[in-house]
Amino acid sequence: MTPHVLTRSLDRSATVFLLIVAGLGVLIPLSNLLLPTGSMFQVPTYLVALFGKYVCYAILALSIDLIWGYCGILSLGHGAFFALGGYAMGMYLMRQIGSRGVYGNPILPDFMVFLNYPKLPWYWHGFDMFWFAALMVIVVPGLLAFCFGWLAFRSRVTGVYLSIITQAMTYALLLAFFRNDMGFGGNNGMTDFKDMFGIPLQSDAMRSSLLVATALFLAGQLLVARYVVTSRFGKVLIAVRDTESRTRFLGYRPENYKLVVFVLSAVMAGIGDALYVPQVGIINPGEFSPANSIEAVIWVAVGGRGTLVGAILGDVLVNVVLA
Repeated sequence: MTPHVLTRSLDRSATVFLLIVAGLGVLIPLSNLLLPTGSMFQVPTYLVALFGKYVCYAILALSIDLIWGYCGILSLGHGAFFALGGYAMGMYLMRQIGSRGVYGNPILPDFMVFLNYPKLPWYWHGFDMFWFAALMVIVVPGLLAFCFGWLAFRSRVTGVYLSIITQAMTYALLLAFFRNDMGFGGNNGMTDFKDMFGIPLQSDAMRSSLLVATALFLAGQLLVARYVVTSRFGKVLIAVRDTESRTRFLGYRPENYKLVVFVLSAVMAGIGDALYVPQVGIINPGEFSPANSIEAVIWVAVGGRGTLVGAILGDVLVNVVLA
């Protein structure tokens, strides 16, 4: 996909919204870093972190709108994909602590030392490298979505039954990650992150950089989602949403289309939490809570499903009201 192909799918309102997101994503960090403290135009650091969280949530809302608004897949377990991306990033950040942890072990994270782990579990290897962690942010949610979707869609599970199964999936993961022997910190999860690329996570520069990166990812994912739904592929998705049986009669394989967009949506959600974790400084099994997934669906419903931009606005509106 060339930049021209991506931008060609945007209408005027989407273009304006995209420019606003990109502009705020750059201007807010610049205001925080360059303007003196006390200036009426200077954005405080705590607001930079808050805006960053809202933008991460917007990525999750966008991923849900892509499958619910355009394919009719109501997932009540999308928080699972969101959390898996966060755990992948959390593992990388834990490996960066090294000997600066409470117990001073250069290899094992503190919770593993406390639980008397004899050595680093095999699935933790490689997470000391950012490129590997970034790859896992994409692969792990995508692989789970592929396996789940392949079984569910080929079995022609639809409607409320599919929604219940997705909710059961995230609840099962919630219970699994609560176990200490899973090797992910148990109910306490992972926290006490120090730095990223050698820059302290609590510094103004890192918080501002993370906000810029998150805003750019949101803009990029909005472009990709818009391209998908306006393409020929997207027209078939809408047909599947409206009349799946008739679409199948015309010779299409709805399960294949649903599987592709479901995996894409899961990857988008995983990236959202990977950007969220460094900004909040913690990841725990609570991220898998079915209530989180339901809340994200509410964001989309409030903003208007099947609009993409509306899902983002719904996220901001609901979270501002609840703040």
